[in-house]
Amino acid sequence: MGPPVSIKGRGAADNPQGRFETLARSREPEAEVQSRPETVVTLHQARSIIARNDSPDLPFTQSINPYQGCEHGCIYCYARPSHAYLGLSPGLDFETRLFAKENAADLLRKELSRPGYHCELIALGANTDPVLEVLREFRNPVGIVTKGSLIERDLDLLAPMAREGLVQVFVSIGSLDGEIARTLEPRAAAPYRRVETVRRLSALGVPCGTLVAPIIPFLNDKDMEAVLEAVSEAGARMAGYTLLRLPWEVKDLFKDWLEQHYPLKAKHVMARIRDMRGGRDNDPRFGSRMKGEGQFAELLAKRFELTCKRLGLNAGGRKRLDTTKFRRPNPPQGKLF
Repeated sequence: MGPPVSIKGRGAADNPQGRFETLARSREPEAEVQSRPETVVTLHQARSIIARNDSPDLPFTQSINPYQGCEHGCIYCYARPSHAYLGLSPGLDFETRLFAKENAADLLRKELSRPGYHCELIALGANTDPVLEVLREFRNPVGIVTKGSLIERDLDLLAPMAREGLVQVFVSIGSLDGEIARTLEPRAAAPYRRVETVRRLSALGVPCGTLVAPIIPFLNDKDMEAVLEAVSEAGARMAGYTLLRLPWEVKDLFKDWLEQHYPLKAKHVMARIRDMRGGRDNDPRFGSRMKGEGQFAELLAKRFELTCKRLGLNAGGRKRLDTTKFRRPNPPQGKLF
């Protein structure tokens, strides 16, 4: 049986086994993956909704993902290995078998209503598109990262939140090359459409930035300056970047994707990645996992710094959102005496 064939509209071409599966799977030649696998969404009752982290590499300690899995199908997605915890593949399963936490809003309302909750920024969209109504109700500040244009449906929520200093949005754009984006992020909005999203949000006063992410050597690293220039012209005032990360099963999925779509560059890309990762495919260490190390990583950092300075991006630092307006609407009546 030959190597998997790329599937139109999907990032992964196969369902490799997750690392927690106890039984090995083999596929007969006639049992090939469907040429057009459908997306199945299963409703799920979550037990908690706010995830917390203490990573020094992240600008937030709280985040929410109302879904598990993501139909965008980005082949590099660091969240793909999470499907292995469900006994599913980080490959096609991750982008076709989704789980929606249907009680997310109720759980969030309960957690924000707890007397011991301390108001901090909550990050949305790290793995999915965000839901905002409860956060607005409580006036809890929110930072959004997305590569979808559907965020524009929430402009009626985002604009008033922005006026109160409660929201900022980062639109992730790794390249303006539509062909690269089509295979790398098959169901995400096209790059030009994401730039337009920055323009529309900025026009209504929503503080916007961009993440040039992920940067992949010999593939889209050349596009950094062009992306920053496009979003700056569209109204963005903040920017960041991250280097490609290949944790767990992602490294093999990405290597297969390279061989399918860019076979002549595959060895060069992986060699450069290892140069920036201490000789390995992935470096999980805090401090270096997002930016890499070595001469090429230093060059990327310098290019980013100089371009941002020229365009006026990050001139005032990252905007701090307002935590003083947090409120618990309709609190329960307690004893007066």
